[in-house]
Amino acid sequence: MMEFIALNLAPIMFVSLVVFLLIGYPVAFALAANGLLFFVIGVELAPYSNGAITLDWPLLNTMPNRLWGVLSNETLLAIPFFTFMGIVLERSGMAEDLLDTIGQLFGPIRGGLAYAVIIVGALLAATTGVVAASVIAMGLISLPIMLRYGYDRRIASGVIAASGTLAQIIPPSLVLIVLADQLGRSVGDIYAGAMFPGLILTGLYMGYVLIMSILRPNAMPALPLEARTLGHGVTSLFVALLACMAIGYGAHVWLAPTQGANADILGGSLGVIAIYVAAVVDKGFKIGLMSRLAQQVIIVLIPPLALIFLVLGTIFLGIATPTEGGAMGAVGAMLLAALKGRLNMGVITQALASTTRLSAFVMFILLGARVFSLSFYGVNGHLWVEHLLTSLPGGQMGFLIVVSILVFLLAFFLDFFELAFIIVPLLVAPAEALGIDLIWLGVILGVNMQTSFMHPPFGFALFFLRSVAPRSPYIDKVTGKETAPVTTGQIYWGAVPFVFIQVVMVAIVIAFPGLVMHYKGAPVDVSNVKITLPQMPGGGLGAGGLGGGLGGGLGQPGGLGGGLGGGLGQPPGLAPAQPAPGTPAPAVPAPGQPTLGAPTLGAPAIGQPGAVAPAPSN
Repeated sequence: MMEFIALNLAPIMFVSLVVFLLIGYPVAFALAANGLLFFVIGVELAPYSNGAITLDWPLLNTMPNRLWGVLSNETLLAIPFFTFMGIVLERSGMAEDLLDTIGQLFGPIRGGLAYAVIIVGALLAATTGVVAASVIAMGLISLPIMLRYGYDRRIASGVIAASGTLAQIIPPSLVLIVLADQLGRSVGDIYAGAMFPGLILTGLYMGYVLIMSILRPNAMPALPLEARTLGHGVTSLFVALLACMAIGYGAHVWLAPTQGANADILGGSLGVIAIYVAAVVDKGFKIGLMSRLAQQVIIVLIPPLALIFLVLGTIFLGIATPTEGGAMGAVGAMLLAALKGRLNMGVITQALASTTRLSAFVMFILLGARVFSLSFYGVNGHLWVEHLLTSLPGGQMGFLIVVSILVFLLAFFLDFFELAFIIVPLLVAPAEALGIDLIWLGVILGVNMQTSFMHPPFGFALFFLRSVAPRSPYIDKVTGKETAPVTTGQIYWGAVPFVFIQVVMVAIVIAFPGLVMHYKGAPVDVSNVKITLPQMPGGGLGAGGLGGGLGGGLGQPGGLGGGLGGGLGQPPGLAPAQPAPGTPAPAVPAPGQPTLGAPTLGAPAIGQPGAVAPAPSN
């Protein structure tokens, strides 16, 4: 019996962890307690395991170094930077301005407010990377407006919750930072790989809204005329965009001879700056060059887009690491808040408090995971998982399908941090054994983990929305009419179609790995590569020696010409040193046969290039 338990301690340990989590024990402490408990059990059962368990008491001495490795990980510094940036931007009112402006832009069409929510969700994801901030901001701002103008409550709730979860997969996502750390890959690479799937998922959400607006037009009506406060002016906006493109192209042509590959980025930046300055001047001096709608769209959209470029553009161009990009983003967020007049000590204090809580939460889970992994690896748990997953039928595709289903089911009970720290490290070895690119696997898991925010009944995005959605009838402040509340059932049912869309997106990423693998760049064709070594002076392989040591003329007739070194530091063309009087002359090698004797230590005597020094006479 003891032998059976010892040989199956890994699955017992994993099941025990699941039980700890299901009874509600905090994740960080469940990991650490489980690890320490099974460390003791493993040490006691090691004699019965036939060498399968490698745990012993001195192994605990490695724990401080393992924990210090987590605390000194510079990659994880990006988490507090991006969290701070997102909370400052949310407090600065950027979400409110974006929703109001884009809502006005799309207002004349059915489902316009839903499109606005999805687009703003993508923009907030690319600037904040924090799901809670996005969902709460859009729930407070957009939900009352959508209810005011007759949107179906389930559709409105689902759109807001799903758009907030885009922060999971669109860089600079906190989830992607954690996944990159756990997979042992570059954060910049996983950001590049996740960009296209994130944008495609945004397009799928908008496609769902388009279909629903056709099938159920009364469920998402257009804004009435009295609600379109910015009036018309889409044509003016298109003209402004064309002018921006023309200026950018002209600047690109002008800068190309001097800036080379950077001319396109610099040219585009100059075009955007020019049109932004024109809109600000037009609005400030009331010139009337643009419509009010065009002015508002340009003035509101360009600052967050500039912040996105400051963060992601510098990372993708290789100018900054993700940690440095997060630091620049935090400074940029404070600058934008200050320009809006909304940066004060209260905002900074709230942002710092929230950032500290989230960072401490992540660190405690990481430390608990390190304790757990020490014991789990000591009982060969990683080999058990690797054998279990690599023996699945279907090879790579079978592995990806089973892992996706497993993560989808676990997401009903675990949030994304728990999945990333418990499940993902166990998948690395099997994935590498099957030849699966870990960035591809990470993006698949990132899209899949979005469902952990949307799963009824435990989805955090649903809880965030529930916390700000009206629970009882209220009087609308604009229309003066009583508005019915939003029930929890409506929020849950509204999330279901978007969970299906996320599952479809997982299947798309699995079926089309090129959506992710572009991060590697274009493959290099090495079939026509030729390597040519330059000819050394003196006609030999080592004329002058390597650093003046292998020398004395390696190209001399008769081979190596008096041994390796024939005079330390001897320049090309110098004869080997003569021995002191009375010393027997060295043996002369046969023609064509090199001598590998020790180098002589005498001073070199200058001779003719390529000549052999004569033997001294007595």
